[in-house]
Amino acid sequence: MKELTHTEVAMRDPQVVMKLKRMGSFHQSRLSFMRILLRRMKVEKWAFSCADWSVDARGVGHAVYCAKGPERTYSLVAFAHDLPPEARSDRVIATAWDATFALFDGVPGPEDIERLRGNVPKQEAGRVSGRELTLSRANRSVRLWEHVVERLASGQQPDMELVESVGYLMRTTAVYGSAKFGAADRAEIAERPELSAPFQAEMLTVFLIRAFVMDLVEHMARMRSEGAVALNPALRRRFGIGNSTGLGMAPFLMNHPRLIHNWIAAREWALAEVRGLARASADEVAVFRGYAARAAKNAAEWQSEHPIQQAKLADLRRDMAVLLAELERFDFGAALPWDRLWRWSEATLSLEGQEQLAALLLEPYGAIVDCAAGCMAADEGPVRIDGGRDVNDLRALIEAVHPDALAIDWDAPEEQARVWYVSAEKLEPRLGERAEEDLDDYAQPLCPARDAAALHAALEGEIGPVAGFLLRHPEHRHTVRRLQIAEAHEYAEVRDNTTHAEMAPIDLLRAKLSFFGATRFDPRSDRWLRITMFQNAPFPGELADGDPDDWSYPAP
Repeated sequence: MKELTHTEVAMRDPQVVMKLKRMGSFHQSRLSFMRILLRRMKVEKWAFSCADWSVDARGVGHAVYCAKGPERTYSLVAFAHDLPPEARSDRVIATAWDATFALFDGVPGPEDIERLRGNVPKQEAGRVSGRELTLSRANRSVRLWEHVVERLASGQQPDMELVESVGYLMRTTAVYGSAKFGAADRAEIAERPELSAPFQAEMLTVFLIRAFVMDLVEHMARMRSEGAVALNPALRRRFGIGNSTGLGMAPFLMNHPRLIHNWIAAREWALAEVRGLARASADEVAVFRGYAARAAKNAAEWQSEHPIQQAKLADLRRDMAVLLAELERFDFGAALPWDRLWRWSEATLSLEGQEQLAALLLEPYGAIVDCAAGCMAADEGPVRIDGGRDVNDLRALIEAVHPDALAIDWDAPEEQARVWYVSAEKLEPRLGERAEEDLDDYAQPLCPARDAAALHAALEGEIGPVAGFLLRHPEHRHTVRRLQIAEAHEYAEVRDNTTHAEMAPIDLLRAKLSFFGATRFDPRSDRWLRITMFQNAPFPGELADGDPDDWSYPAP
């Protein structure tokens, strides 16, 4: 009898996956958007060029970097500024930056450059057009920029320890897209194959920003000294692009339930497929072992000064040591090796270690799992409530999706200590303290668990169709809609209390940023963090001969 090559393994229960502490332990994987982008550009043989370099000795001017795919060309238009140190800020409300950027649809002409020059440096105060897909800005690293320029100008390489401790020369504070400030709407580009996966225009923007930043620092060194040298190629790869991200991103996961379901369902499907493999070849085991060792090295090198992240790093380092020890004695020749290893991890490792293993298990199996990238976008058009359903169905749905919420005493101050609202000045999400500020009139519906519990209570004694109930209680429409979405999209909802006194918004941030492909999460509080993007990745000119996936962990 022919041996089975695959066994059906169930995807993980959303009641397990969609808890905040686990979501705050997600890691980048083969299905992260940076890696999806680089794989496509590699396969399609994209060509890259610097079409315009008009930057003076002070580092002021503009440059244009073109990325040419099979059908279209996209151009990063970068503006470099002479920003006084005292004007440099990570805050989203800053008004000046060291560099500002737009991703142009096509190749810009002189008139486009002048139009963008009058608007892009102003960011929110300016306006772009439908020819622009993204708008971004970045500041230099105070610790590293001058050090690198000075070292290169003097004919030396930068200090490796300092480079490792920072990891980037510039960090962005935003990469805006999807029609913000006049840019092209997502619907205008969603059907393009190269941009159909989520956030591909934004990831391309950051990829090209990284190339510009490295060229700029070498340019400024040359302008300072005739004896300047270029960065060593291997050291050059160690620089990524930093990013500062705060509360503005946190509500995204709750405001886009179908999209988030597709992201997480793709990853959970991939994990289940690998766990279901009956056997692992020697080559596949070798690839996995190699990535596990590199992940352990990444955990050892990953630094943070914040107590939350320090505790998580301690867990991760301990878990990686335990995992590597287990791999030395693990029997990969027995049936269902990856499922057995996964079940061992659930009983042995912390959430950090489990989620790191979930990402590592995908690494040897790109031929199986990479296709899931095509399922991660979502049609987020209006959802019509099915008012013909019986209220008993709705009651049962609440009990299935939010069972924990029904056991919470929502009158307890700690359970509803926080209020999500939108600031009037910046139109940005904020998180207030209910006991300290009178914010209830401004509260956003960003606590699905609490709203579901309130709906469940309101259904007491109700009979008949949902439509009749909503005519009498229209305040519950948004909750009914969310629940009906969650019925068909099981990973759509966070299954925790998002207004609890101890809720950490950085868990939401990390979950989203892990799908971007971010690494080295470094919280600065429980509400904002710094990350690194494309660190170790090939540069545009290296991609043709490089590996689009073999960069997300430090080299062995």
